[in-house]
Amino acid sequence: MRRALLAILALMLAAASDYPVVRPGVPLRFPADHGAHPAFRTEWWYVTGRIKGEDGRDLGFQITFFRTTPKIDSANPSRFAPRQILFAHAALSDPKVGRLLHGERAARSGFGLAQARIGDTDVAIRDWRMRRLPDGRFATTVATRDFALMLTLRPTQPPLPQGEVGYSRKGPRPEQASHYYSLPHLVVTGQLMRGGKAQAVTGQAWLDREWSSDYLGGQAVGWDWTGLNLDDGGALMVFRIRGADGKAIWAGGSLRRADGRITRFAPGDVRFDSFRRWRSPRTGALYPVGQSVTIRLPEGVRSWRLDPLFDDQELDGRRGGQPVYWEGAVKTQGGTGYLELTGYADRLRM
Repeated sequence: MRRALLAILALMLAAASDYPVVRPGVPLRFPADHGAHPAFRTEWWYVTGRIKGEDGRDLGFQITFFRTTPKIDSANPSRFAPRQILFAHAALSDPKVGRLLHGERAARSGFGLAQARIGDTDVAIRDWRMRRLPDGRFATTVATRDFALMLTLRPTQPPLPQGEVGYSRKGPRPEQASHYYSLPHLVVTGQLMRGGKAQAVTGQAWLDREWSSDYLGGQAVGWDWTGLNLDDGGALMVFRIRGADGKAIWAGGSLRRADGRITRFAPGDVRFDSFRRWRSPRTGALYPVGQSVTIRLPEGVRSWRLDPLFDDQELDGRRGGQPVYWEGAVKTQGGTGYLELTGYADRLRM
């Protein structure tokens, strides 16, 4: 985040007094909350998933659009004033390649270059786009020098509000929070283009939507997050916000069981433990790519072991002036999903 990310991190860590505060008790409203919330400092449409092509190979993919509102004089009449800035990342995880294939886009809103619609999902940066269709499916198209994806994502479950009906605490102060919901178990169909050849793909994905003005407190350096589509139809999301000492400042998440029952986690209910680390040969960042997640449920403690599809799933966006973080497809018992690791490369020069 769901936190580019280092560029957006710098914005989120600044004072948020000129932006609305995320408060509890604000109900989610659809389809309006599928769309943009430009008064808030930042937000994202974050899709991660697994697909298979006609060759039967298992691949991971990520498509993310970020929107941020910089501090400018609202009375500035210039059409060039950057009232909204949009970033986008797309990545493909292929074990046969052994490293992440990815591309980026960035542009200010307007001039036909970029937009984030209010009222429903329709966000675009030049030729990259994600929108919600009249039948409720999401359609997205992205193209990089290594691959292109043309996908539709069909919801099979209602939105999963995170935190207290969409108010998700991210720190010890109440305003350190986001409005947050997820759409797990999206059915994916479409095409993957590589090397000038297209193949049909199918799979399953997870969409995260968050918007906030004060996402991280001043002591936070990054976060670990995972979203898992469980084979029985359940969905698990857990996160921790880390300080400079590597310890959790805050944690949370939720488990929606196959029968629809939801358990929400307090900070003391969530634990991340690393059992294997990988050092990037490009950036030198050391990531805990092998993790176990333990949660406390009413019926007892339960754990999931997260094993990466392969280690080198670092997204190094420095060439485009964007962030460095690890975003990887993972395998676990009884499910699949993604693990996101940010703030481990925060001292790298952009």
